[in-house]
Amino acid sequence: MKENLDAYSAAYSKDFAYAFDNDLILNWYPKRIVERKNGDSLLELGIGHGFTTALFSKHFKRHVVIDGSPKIVEDFKKSFPKVSADIVVEYFENFKTQEIFDSIVMGFVLEHVSNPEEILRSYKKFLKPEGSLFLTVPNAEALNKRLGFEAGMIKDLFALGDGDKALGHKNLFSVETLRKLIDKCGYRERHLEGLFLKPLTTQQILSLKLDPKIHEAMLKVGVKYPELSVGLLMEVSPK
Repeated sequence: MKENLDAYSAAYSKDFAYAFDNDLILNWYPKRIVERKNGDSLLELGIGHGFTTALFSKHFKRHVVIDGSPKIVEDFKKSFPKVSADIVVEYFENFKTQEIFDSIVMGFVLEHVSNPEEILRSYKKFLKPEGSLFLTVPNAEALNKRLGFEAGMIKDLFALGDGDKALGHKNLFSVETLRKLIDKCGYRERHLEGLFLKPLTTQQILSLKLDPKIHEAMLKVGVKYPELSVGLLMEVSPK
């Protein structure tokens, strides 16, 4: 039985407990990808909050997006009516095409699927030999989680938290486990950087009412410290 992905749509609203993190990261990392973009055609897996799809559509002449949730697709079209991307409502595992792309983006996708290895292997055939696959995943060993672990507030860094469950996460990653996975699936690493160096919990950061420049600094500093950042951004190519 296929999973009902519409059940997780509430976690993609502005009322979600981690909406602050999402707004920062999802408005940041697509710009980083655009700076490294390879060619003019893009296959994107997942709409999520819609930020990335809206931005990518401005920078790629050919932009195909796959999402298995009709509700999320419907909400996206209402929020971004001018986006011209070709949206396919389908589960990632079932997607088929004869087209091959310069770039593929799996933005916070692998933590949602039951078999990340299967997805990575199967989508290699949709990527040009010299193309780039961009992956973003949550980092189980982020600084804020490490601090929580040492303080006795978190028992297992790789255990799914309430936020993970609300979003339908099935997996968490670290720099080490992600590297092992991409190597096993026949890719080579081209670039790795961190997404958002977060020293405190979301609620603690919000309570401090920091200058937005500090929020941006957390994003900028995180680039050089992937092992400590909330998320990981990796660019890989077929071996």
